Amino acid sequence: MSNGQWNKVAEGVFHRRYEPLDVSIGLVVGPTGSTIIDTRNNPAEAEEIIMDVAQWFGQEIVAVINTHAHYDHTFGNQVFKAAGIPIYGHCLVPDHFEGYEKPHLARVKSHPAAEPDKSWQDVILTPPTVLIEERELISVGGRDIELIPLAAGHTDSDLAIHIPDAGVWFLGDIIEESGPPMFGSGAHPLGWPGVLTSLLDDISDSHVIIPGHGRPVERSFVIEQLKDFQLLAQEIRSAHTARIPAERIDFSARLLHVWPEEFLREAAKDGYREIGD
Repeated sequence: MSNGQWNKVAEGVFHRRYEPLDVSIGLVVGPTGSTIIDTRNNPAEAEEIIMDVAQWFGQEIVAVINTHAHYDHTFGNQVFKAAGIPIYGHCLVPDHFEGYEKPHLARVKSHPAAEPDKSWQDVILTPPTVLIEERELISVGGRDIELIPLAAGHTDSDLAIHIPDAGVWFLGDIIEESGPPMFGSGAHPLGWPGVLTSLLDDISDSHVIIPGHGRPVERSFVIEQLKDFQLLAQEIRSAHTARIPAERIDFSARLLHVWPEEFLREAAKDGYREIGD
């Protein structure tokens, strides 16, 4: 289910927020076809994207791009692969699938009542068909799209998507607006600040940034979220140096204002894992 309509964020670039999970789906319209960014949570939700694009734009979908490996952004992939549509994604998505999404999917299929919000019985885990190892400019549907594999942050499979002629970025869950950024499932909270810092070198004040969940934001929003990640990394490192167990870190009021305490505990476990404990 969508929450409304395709919103134009630049010439030929659209954004739509779908429920469940307020997930961002992108659409890049070119003279010879459209490119979809992310495929949602299951095949039925992916089919809804296809119907919406046909209804609103009457265009053929010629490519799909995954921002990262998590289920709410990739579990519709099989629908597009079956249609012969190429799916672009970070080269580490298959490894991430094996470590995180595959066992999660198997648990839910075996015991669907444990997570009744997941409609996954028909899901076939489908990694991208075109794996991106380094920064690359592709031309699909008559539009140039830059794909930038990122260092480990939200996951180790994050891919920044830049439409140069429109000044638009799709960043997946490296940035979130409608809720605080999530940890777990392969997150790297200590590396996350460096990822954002590197991206900001390429993002200008005039650019539009689409987060993985929520409304479009500006560069200033990314800067503020970066400050939160920098403080979080600092507090995790300081606690580790002081040999404080991850579950006993006394986080600052500022961080507790941004993230629920259980999120911060998860971040601490992820951070300690990064350090090597």
